[in-house]
Amino acid sequence: MASEETRAVDTRTAMSPTERDTPTPVGASETTTLDKGPARAWATRLVVAGIVLSAVNLRPAITSLGALLEEVRDGLGMSGSVAGLLTSVPPLCFAVFGVMAPRLARRFGPAAVVCAGMAAIFAGLLIRPYAGGTAGFLAASALALMGIAVSNVLMPVIVKRWFPDRVGSMTGLYSMVLALGTSLPAAVTVPMTHALGGNWKLGLAVWAVLAAAAVVPWIPLVREGRERPAPAARSAKAQAKAPAQTPASARAAEEQPPLRITRSRTAWALAVFFGLQATAAYITMGWMPQIFRDAGVSAGTAGLLLAVTMVMGVPLAFVIPRIATRLPHQGPIVLVLGVCGLAGYAGLYLAPAAGAWAWALLLGIANCAFPLALTMVGMRARSGPGVAQLSAFAQSTGYLISIPGPLLVGVLYQHSGGWGLPIALMAGLMVPQMVVGVLAGRDRTVEEEAAAR
Repeated sequence: MASEETRAVDTRTAMSPTERDTPTPVGASETTTLDKGPARAWATRLVVAGIVLSAVNLRPAITSLGALLEEVRDGLGMSGSVAGLLTSVPPLCFAVFGVMAPRLARRFGPAAVVCAGMAAIFAGLLIRPYAGGTAGFLAASALALMGIAVSNVLMPVIVKRWFPDRVGSMTGLYSMVLALGTSLPAAVTVPMTHALGGNWKLGLAVWAVLAAAAVVPWIPLVREGRERPAPAARSAKAQAKAPAQTPASARAAEEQPPLRITRSRTAWALAVFFGLQATAAYITMGWMPQIFRDAGVSAGTAGLLLAVTMVMGVPLAFVIPRIATRLPHQGPIVLVLGVCGLAGYAGLYLAPAAGAWAWALLLGIANCAFPLALTMVGMRARSGPGVAQLSAFAQSTGYLISIPGPLLVGVLYQHSGGWGLPIALMAGLMVPQMVVGVLAGRDRTVEEEAAAR
């Protein structure tokens, strides 16, 4: 008996503070809980690796193509209108396929769906350069974007389930890696293609290797059935607020019928906020270099300015979610980001060349509304299924909202012959973004609002 007690104490000492402080669920023995400790630690490390590798694959399909768009057009004989359609395909696919993610997650589990999503990205990136025509290129791109769409929606769900007491830090981690995955292909695809002999097909296909690596960590989790963390993974804060759950009650909580998410005002506010920040991001990525070039900045410098704007998201994407989770209301962060955006647009209008680096920095800060939106998705719902529904609704609706923005900027630029009206549109959209962001940042959950109406 003494040896058993000593072994129990030693094992418990090796646990993390969260594991030690978490009560054993009703109906589970202490031995069972302790035996699961090493396996759960192994699974958690796999989840972290899966999150990081998945996040880095959520944008290369888009930004690597943008870097070689002229070569792709020439190689496929693609018209300008079809090329314009190609740049609008990502948000459309995100909106259409993202809606499917919660249903797929309920049927197969979030980890299995993300694993399949990474496999779809791998297949799409590998096939599309060699598909043999514009139609095949578009179809393979849509396959990759489908994998990105479902993974976009389910990443907050996986963070909420496995790290309920570290939503801010884990969201910051994958937002930071996502920002790296956005800027890296834009910067290295062209020189890498030159190093590979100038073959644009190989320059695009090489990114499939990164997607293949992202499949690997999810396979053991799916095969071993470790889709969800053990009961001891619940945070101490959550345990203090709610009574201990039996395994049956935990399963019942996961199997609640879907929320009527459209009844929640917070869900609508978050969806519009997501859509407006995505609009600003796509306009920035698509048109900011041209604004600087028309102001007399060289093409090379304009590209560097865009890179600066995108790289700003790397450190801030890690910091902002951590701050957001410590505040009862995220409205102040929304306002700070919005003011930076307004200042950046004002600078682009008044002195685009003279203060180019300052405006690039300010707009890079403003674009960090994206990790903030992802963090609020995890905070505005109590349960994993609730996060899945909210994430799907906010992202799908938001990406639909974002589709017309870059196209409208192009129309205004073409018909006005300058950047005054397009920049006024960008600044004008920042105002409602700040308003709905403040509404979405209020301390409430979509479950409360859906049940109250």
